[in-house]
Amino acid sequence: MVTEFIEKQYLGRDYPRISIRLVMVLFCFGAYFISEQRDKNANLFLVVGCGILIVSVIMMFLLHFKTTVKNNSVTLDGLWTTKRVKIDLNSIVKIERKPYSSYFINNPVYNLHQKGKIRFYAGGKEAIWLTDRDGLIYILGTEHPGELEQAIRREKETAG
Repeated sequence: MVTEFIEKQYLGRDYPRISIRLVMVLFCFGAYFISEQRDKNANLFLVVGCGILIVSVIMMFLLHFKTTVKNNSVTLDGLWTTKRVKIDLNSIVKIERKPYSSYFINNPVYNLHQKGKIRFYAGGKEAIWLTDRDGLIYILGTEHPGELEQAIRREKETAG
């Protein structure tokens, strides 16, 4: 079968979190340059600011998870120690495109089971909500909600 959809979501590419890290870096560099005497505390601000900047750049290339739609299933493959999650589209009874959360900043999660919902999120405002026969809801956060929804619907109807 041909792969319908592939999306890679990276840990450090969520814009609100990038903004927070950059504000912290600017604060550290500003505190370093404002201090009149370059003592040990001022040098600490410079080191912390550079450290945050370096970690931010590394996180931009750190893959959180990959979403693939093919062979009548949605496969979510995470970081090194996570297990691959495969959602069979034959068991899905409802596909919805909704906002991921009402919060402005959301933590990245992979396979978080909470209150009858399983969440997968690295970034993006919208998510695809898949409900299976047992009432379990899979929430797939995505940067491309329209494309993912279309790919899931196409794959489901070609197999069904």
